[in-house]
Amino acid sequence: MTTRAPTPRPGIRDIAAYVGGEAGIPGVAKPIRLASNESALGPSARALAAYHAVADQMFRYPDGHSTELRRVLGRHHGIDPERIVCGVGSDDVIHLVAEAYAGPGDEVLHGLHGFSIYPIVARTVGATPVAVPEKNLTFDVDATLARVTPRTRIVFIANPNNPTGTFIPRDELKRLHAGLPESVMLVVDAAYAEYVVRNDYESGLALAETEPNVVMTRTFSKIYAMGGLRLGWCYGSPEVADLLNRIRGPFNVSVAAQAAGVAAIEDTAAADRAREHNDIWRPWLTRELEALGLVLTPSVANFVLARFPGPPKHADAAWDFLRSRGILVRKVAVYHLPGHLRITIGTEAELRAVVAALAEFLDTGKPGKA
Repeated sequence: MTTRAPTPRPGIRDIAAYVGGEAGIPGVAKPIRLASNESALGPSARALAAYHAVADQMFRYPDGHSTELRRVLGRHHGIDPERIVCGVGSDDVIHLVAEAYAGPGDEVLHGLHGFSIYPIVARTVGATPVAVPEKNLTFDVDATLARVTPRTRIVFIANPNNPTGTFIPRDELKRLHAGLPESVMLVVDAAYAEYVVRNDYESGLALAETEPNVVMTRTFSKIYAMGGLRLGWCYGSPEVADLLNRIRGPFNVSVAAQAAGVAAIEDTAAADRAREHNDIWRPWLTRELEALGLVLTPSVANFVLARFPGPPKHADAAWDFLRSRGILVRKVAVYHLPGHLRITIGTEAELRAVVAALAEFLDTGKPGKA
């Protein structure tokens, strides 16, 4: 007797599953975790208190509309709560947008070094991902517009971008939108927006406020340090919100995530401290690594991207060496950057440990030997 398993939809086997930064090292109780761009200072004390306060409600279904969270987000950003859709991390709402606006035979454009979830969601809905070459590791507006075809349905841009830390300014984002057909949805992934202090930056919120073919996505995983709770949201036109609400999970955001999210937004001092820490230690780490001879890509986020020399001092050898010292950083070969490592801005002690370890690695005649 033979059995035959159900056949998956065409294209599903072509998806390269997302692989996050490592969280542990065998034999190391508390490694230095700088692989996932988590906040160096941890979550707001008020968010933690709110999380604990709802523990006895875990047997209750959450508010399926995240009403209070959307109200607080709307007040904080000066936007209409009815046009906010909440999800299980911003990658959840990115999936929702793809499901709503793309399908078999369509194309989804993204930067060559853009967030690896974009080609995954494209293939998930049966569309074809199109990776557009970048310029100086920065999203290229002209190259993207040149690749728009009648089959294009979505353009994804992470601004700032992960893993490069680069961004395009407000005028370039407007030019990108202006060059797209009205039938193409522009999705601005602003996961790191809260870290940007430049006056020429636009998160995509203003465009989403006025343009029916723009969606901005945000997350609580970065400056709010709530990656473990999985909470994100997006903002778009009333029609976009209506469509996404039709296909999202009916109780997609947990009681704990909603409560902690409200408290995190209201604790503006905690977010300010996280931003101020980043403003001090990202430039410091950049200077220290450049002094060691590494090439750093200018970053406006809470991480840096460092390019390593060739063998024997290549990125893989550096990753192995750091790991042997109990330090986890991110390989980025999946982003077409095999010669680079991405390093999250951690605490002062963590960053000093990284610099000391890399100084040892780069000064030795052979990786791992003093």
